[in-house]
Amino acid sequence: MSDDWTGMIAGERMQLDQEFADRVEASSFNRQQWGLVMTALDFEIEDPETPDQATLVPDTSSVPTIIPELDNLEQPGAMGGGSQSSDSSGGLMDSVKGALGLGGGSGGSDQERLDEATDLATDYCDRLQERLESSGRWESVCKRAQG
Repeated sequence: MSDDWTGMIAGERMQLDQEFADRVEASSFNRQQWGLVMTALDFEIEDPETPDQATLVPDTSSVPTIIPELDNLEQPGAMGGGSQSSDSSGGLMDSVKGALGLGGGSGGSDQERLDEATDLATDYCDRLQERLESSGRWESVCKRAQG
């Protein structure tokens, strides 16, 4: 499958990102965390040869690698370089444990966060496909996705 089609939908994605902010705020993720999740996602079109049956789906296979980092984005000042709270400890060891699925972050289990990220990503794809279909662009996107 060709990735050229993803560039075709950049405008729709930017518009949807604005509308989707309410959905993100209703989740356990903050905006920075959701942004990190989105960087780990790839989008695929299943069955692009038949646009009326094609489906836009998220490839979440890379998301587990960023789940341990989500806790770092919960801390005050994490994005601005401020000091971390005095009760945080572990640093590198916590990151390694988290990557191995042994860490216990404050935002729920890694599996719960992965499940929620997957659900949000699926909802995002559903809405994006609806937007492309209603604007009459879905067929051309599917055609480009065929290669």
